[in-house]
Amino acid sequence: MTEATPTVLFADLRDPRMPTDQDNARPTRFRWTVFVLACGTSWMLYLHRYIFGLIKPYLVEEFGLSKTELGLLDSGFAVFYASCQVPVGIAVDGLGVHLILPLMIVLWCIGLALHAWAPEKEDLWYGRAILGAGQSGVFAALSRVTRNWFPVTVRTTVQGWVGVFFGRIGGMSANLLVLSLLIGVFLVPWRTAVYGLSIAGLVYAVVFAIFYRNSPRRHPSVNDAEAELIEASPIGVSQTATRKLTVGELFGRMSPRSIRNLLTLNVQTILSTIADNIFSSWIPLFLVEVHKLPPFEIGICAAVPLLGGACGGAIGGWLNDLMIRRTGDLRRSRTTIGLAGKGTAAILLATSLIWYDDPYIFCTFLFFVKFFSDWSLTTTWGAVTDIGGRTTATVFAFNNSVATIGAVLAPVMYGAVADEFSWRVVFLTGAAAYVLCALSWLLIDCRIPVIAEGNE
Repeated sequence: MTEATPTVLFADLRDPRMPTDQDNARPTRFRWTVFVLACGTSWMLYLHRYIFGLIKPYLVEEFGLSKTELGLLDSGFAVFYASCQVPVGIAVDGLGVHLILPLMIVLWCIGLALHAWAPEKEDLWYGRAILGAGQSGVFAALSRVTRNWFPVTVRTTVQGWVGVFFGRIGGMSANLLVLSLLIGVFLVPWRTAVYGLSIAGLVYAVVFAIFYRNSPRRHPSVNDAEAELIEASPIGVSQTATRKLTVGELFGRMSPRSIRNLLTLNVQTILSTIADNIFSSWIPLFLVEVHKLPPFEIGICAAVPLLGGACGGAIGGWLNDLMIRRTGDLRRSRTTIGLAGKGTAAILLATSLIWYDDPYIFCTFLFFVKFFSDWSLTTTWGAVTDIGGRTTATVFAFNNSVATIGAVLAPVMYGAVADEFSWRVVFLTGAAAYVLCALSWLLIDCRIPVIAEGNE
């Protein structure tokens, strides 16, 4: 029994019927509980990550920070985010998501709380460093969750919802719930709001640890039929567990061709990260400095592009699965969707500057920029899973680690450009990064595995 179409995702979620213990022929549906846990993790990660972008105007007022200094703090987050990626990815592949991910959530919540604790601007570095380290391997872990708990036929669709839709909704929630509602309407001090979010994250870590297990076969709520459904591989790729590789074996099995392919995917992700840093770190400050908007309106305007990204991520995952199923050509499907998404985002971001002086129309246009940009983001998730095999979390972590070069460079670059030139030049720089990102998809071949799978 296989899930032949992505629409089964919604059918499973709507159907309330559960099999009895005696009806073992009908698959249980616990994988959708795992789906909810994964979506919740992605939502909370971005909710917490986007807080720094929201509090930048307050930090400028309290500590007199320049945009260049704010960019350096963002880069500090990125350095620790990058340096911990591969070790955490290896730990996830070796020790499992069940142990590692709750610990990461606890760590990043401590880092978030330190943003509110900092009595001096120098102390902000502690919060940025710990938040970066705590969030570093989360998406590597979630990529492992999607590989272990969902069949190939719907996996990219699931990744679109987990990795992109709920991530962007988390960022949007930061703007709407924290900035517009708590700070803008209820006048909650920003530090109080940050402490409350940190406590909520600690509670969520406990919930995840209680309900999650590393594989369907190990969970008491999963029957054999559901485990077999998840492991089914209609395209001929085995989903069963095999012996774990050592780090030495991993690198020993890589060929020059697979290395070139992986590095090209890394370059694509670096460029995407550079472009998207505008939306994760700078929109609220731009709206304050250029348009003098109050917190309530800033939260709404800054949320609009993220809603576009959420919609694009969900649709992009579905498009990937649909095109692969219709054409049977993995490379052409991934390349077409990746190229079209980033290329369209580049054109729209440059065009949006026509309405630069009207923040409401401008941010509405940014909705479509993020829509097309993020429908390609699920293509990256799919590509990592395609080439990663049993080492998916390690490959995902390596891709994020190398790609964090963009997360280190972009904040410093955009901060300096905004200080020395203008915000218009910032957006044009982002559009140029999207162009290069789109072109890189022409060189990526998702059929080339990182390692050659030999007999064990």
